[in-house]
Amino acid sequence: MNEQKKTVMVIEDEELLLLAIGKKLDISGYDVVSCKSGTQALDYLKNMEVKPDVIWLDYYLKDMDGLSFMGEMKKLPHAMDIPIMVVSNSASDEKVHNMLALGAKKYLLKAQYRLDDIIKALQEIIEG
Repeated sequence: MNEQKKTVMVIEDEELLLLAIGKKLDISGYDVVSCKSGTQALDYLKNMEVKPDVIWLDYYLKDMDGLSFMGEMKKLPHAMDIPIMVVSNSASDEKVHNMLALGAKKYLLKAQYRLDDIIKALQEIIEG
């Protein structure tokens, strides 16, 4: 059975972390689309050749926050059904509630999870 590799879009503005996440996902058997900004990710989604199966979104990006990104993404009919997992350094109850209300599937605090655990959570979202 030849199952097609799943594609994960990672939106993370910390370059070393973006590289580490991408490498770990690649080793775990995923295709990775790496984006250093919300703008870059939105540009990709507007013109995508390969639709990501899930988006790994850092809440705080240099050019926009997670709420802004999700608001803009919801304007793209062909992208609005892509599940999003937010991975952030901070999580107030209000922030988590707002992101989940906008449709994020999970909100994880970076400090509380190892990279392997975050990838497992991502896998659960992809498998539904």
